[in-house]
Amino acid sequence: MSVRVLRAADRTPVPWKNGGGLTREVAAAPAGADGFDWRVSLADVTADGPFSLFPGVDRTLTVVEGPGMDLVVGGEHHIVDEPLWPHDFPGDRPTDGFLLGGPVVNLNVMYRRGRTRAETAVVCGTVRLMAPPGGAVLALSLDDGAVLDGTDPRTAGVDARPGRTGLRLDRYDAVLARDASPGVLRTMGQAVVITFSDV
Repeated sequence: MSVRVLRAADRTPVPWKNGGGLTREVAAAPAGADGFDWRVSLADVTADGPFSLFPGVDRTLTVVEGPGMDLVVGGEHHIVDEPLWPHDFPGDRPTDGFLLGGPVVNLNVMYRRGRTRAETAVVCGTVRLMAPPGGAVLALSLDDGAVLDGTDPRTAGVDARPGRTGLRLDRYDAVLARDASPGVLRTMGQAVVITFSDV
């Protein structure tokens, strides 16, 4: 089993593919490849404008901060104004985003059509994380104080402290696991859980 803790503080903002804004990559597979199987990122959207096109890629957008957006996908309007509601759309159709009342932060999940399937859920309370065989699971905390129980901190790339019973995840920290269960996530608020599997 492979478990990695991905701290929000370690992410570097980079320009969007079309240069229209900035995004912070949470994780991708393969890491650092343009031809990713899947990719998860957080994007700050401060103005109306077009989305980047990603041929052969499906997307799930979840507004995690702000009043929402009007997504115009291939000429069709999709009002995304319900907080923390995952919205699916094809990444290779022309898409424009219009802010409904101010800046937003979007969690973007992109996955290669015909190669990878991604299921995105917003959860609260306690949930056991489970990666499918050959796949991965990524959990991103939306609030401070989430704890992942059942994982040895020394094997997850973080320092162990005496008496530590789990890994603390603060806002926008994430944990990524492959091929097994990294443990039980206990949230003080909400988290987004994304499960990736081969098609």
